[in-house]
Amino acid sequence: MCSLGPHVRGDDGWGGETSHKIRHPRERGDPGIVESTLRQTGKKNGCPFHVSTMQPFVYILASKRNGTLYTGVTSDLAGRVSQHRSGNVPGFTARYGVRTLVYFEQHVSMDSAIRRERQVKKWRRRWKLEMIERHNPRWHDLYAHLF
Repeated sequence: MCSLGPHVRGDDGWGGETSHKIRHPRERGDPGIVESTLRQTGKKNGCPFHVSTMQPFVYILASKRNGTLYTGVTSDLAGRVSQHRSGNVPGFTARYGVRTLVYFEQHVSMDSAIRRERQVKKWRRRWKLEMIERHNPRWHDLYAHLF
């Protein structure tokens, strides 16, 4: 069973907050799934959501449960995660063995995805772990759900 569907965010989904203060998501509303914008197209690999891989995504990879985390943004989620998994691209993920897709959000524009990535990167580690645990409590590799 799929424990996590793609999270779809709109341009206005995060408001106009310009404060640089890092706040816990619950302080301004839970950034959980925006149910009304998810597109259901039937089950695929046990997951009831359709993932359009050529849409902007924010994603989190992990080396293991509660291990090293990497947050990124891409317009080709399957391709980008495949690059991370292969280890052929030098950098942080190859150096630290960060290859498991544990969380992702689909956005309607690259601008909103980039804003969200920057927001999540500023979060405390504990907040990221809470978000992953809330949406993917068993830390399953979600890569197979992309196909």
